Amino acid sequence: MSAVTVGMEHSTPIRARAGRPTASPRRPGPGVRTDARGGARRLVVTPVGAVVRGFVAGVVGTAAMDVLLFARYRRGGGESEFAAWEFSSSVGGWDEAPAPAQVGRRVVEGLFGRELPPERAGLVNNVTHWGYGILGGVQYGIVAESLRTPRVRYGLAFGASVWAASYVVLPAAKLYKPIWEYDRVTLAKDLSAHLVYGVATATALRLLSGSNGARGHG
Repeated sequence: MSAVTVGMEHSTPIRARAGRPTASPRRPGPGVRTDARGGARRLVVTPVGAVVRGFVAGVVGTAAMDVLLFARYRRGGGESEFAAWEFSSSVGGWDEAPAPAQVGRRVVEGLFGRELPPERAGLVNNVTHWGYGILGGVQYGIVAESLRTPRVRYGLAFGASVWAASYVVLPAAKLYKPIWEYDRVTLAKDLSAHLVYGVATATALRLLSGSNGARGHG
């Protein structure tokens, strides 16, 4: 056997020595660099990619939190269906509107100098709630993807930080009482809901970022 033949045998990966074809190599996903022999090296993290993945992760996290809150609502005797509850159909005015609606109302009225009618309370509540959850996901995506690997357990710290921030900002806005005026059960339920949000967001981001060990920094 000549040296040329040996070289050809070792440089032809599509056939085994016995002449049987091997499986085609798996094509790397978007954003994955390949080396000279086609092997996946690392995921190139871009700011736009981090924002997009964080956006989607925020949607997943907010939805997971809402599923938990709705389950609690039904166990507590609530009778509304999920769609009606999710879109705040029972909120008929600003006097009964929860904190997200009040925050959204202040932002819109402060920016545009026009008063929102009471019938908009439900819509503003829903938009603010989802907007805040998605914005949190975007922020988490940017921070987490600056690390070597976005671990799911980071979602616990993320969710807890969102929960803690709400008891700083909302009391200052006169929308919540100071944290020490709430009982432990109320605080624990609120914290657990935010932990679900954080872990679900982190899990979604990890799946979107890829968990095959090929991820790194470009």
